Amino acid sequence: MLQDFKKRYMATLKSSETEDWLDYRAVRPFSYLWALFFAKLDIHPNTVTILSMIIGAASCIFFYHGSFVYEGWHGFWLNVIGILLLCMADVFDCTDGQLARLTGKKSRLGRILDGMAGFVWFIPIYYAIIFRFYNHHSLEFGFLGIPETELNVFIATAIVAVLAHYSGFVGMGGQQRVADYYIQIHLFMIKGEKGSELDTSEQQQKVYDETPAEGNRLWKYFLKTYVEYTRMQEKTTPEFQKLMTLLREKYGSAGNMPDEIRGELLRESRRIMPWNAMLTFNFRTGMFFLFCLIDLPACNFLFEIFCLGLLTYCINRHHEAFCRKVRERIAA
Repeated sequence: MLQDFKKRYMATLKSSETEDWLDYRAVRPFSYLWALFFAKLDIHPNTVTILSMIIGAASCIFFYHGSFVYEGWHGFWLNVIGILLLCMADVFDCTDGQLARLTGKKSRLGRILDGMAGFVWFIPIYYAIIFRFYNHHSLEFGFLGIPETELNVFIATAIVAVLAHYSGFVGMGGQQRVADYYIQIHLFMIKGEKGSELDTSEQQQKVYDETPAEGNRLWKYFLKTYVEYTRMQEKTTPEFQKLMTLLREKYGSAGNMPDEIRGELLRESRRIMPWNAMLTFNFRTGMFFLFCLIDLPACNFLFEIFCLGLLTYCINRHHEAFCRKVRERIAA
């Protein structure tokens, strides 16, 4: 019975190779139980995604409060509630994909909503952190020796706001976009075109152009957003795009590449997957939780911009260099 459960559970995963240890051992099994529950109630995966957005965004109410240093145990436990809500949002964000694979209810809208979930969570959370810093900043001012004046508070809060916007829209947004793309590349190497969601901006632009505007205003907005999302992924990976173009020209389809080339690309992809996982929810948000609990949440913006930004750059450069090497050997 346990083997049967494990087999059915594994069928709801994209691939165990694209999951980090915590997801594979704890989050995904828990999400699978939720997927079974929602399947019995005939709840659509997109409904679960929207539920995860609501829960994740609601956590901002609790992250707005200072933790132990500023508000004592009351503030500490409010932050813990925020952590639990955001973790539950992540569980449901995992559940929607497993539910879609369990029930066969996959859709382009589901793919788009799934990619938007993190932004819907963190936009209100990051704004809450800005206001939290405005109210609670004596630790940072003390470390830096900044006098507590209205002007200094205003300037410091403005700087934190700039960091928050850059960290959210450029840092986290760009980093997770890259991480998602490398996951889809890895799935493509394992399962081919049918087993991945390695969409191209050209394909998505065609879908957008062929969708009539009448009665589809909101849907076209989502499609346009997704076109730009895939276009940015391609812009970040020019050497991989050149390799895919060469494979299509040489073998008719990238999926028809020889097993030798596929195996080589897959081995290289496996090397970056553990590092790539650090750009996704668990590690990133674990650090955010730590900064909140020690009452230095604004430091999370610096961590995302510099530490995770450097990690993203290294992963991207490494993979691009390897793709260039493979492409030049194939073309020779």
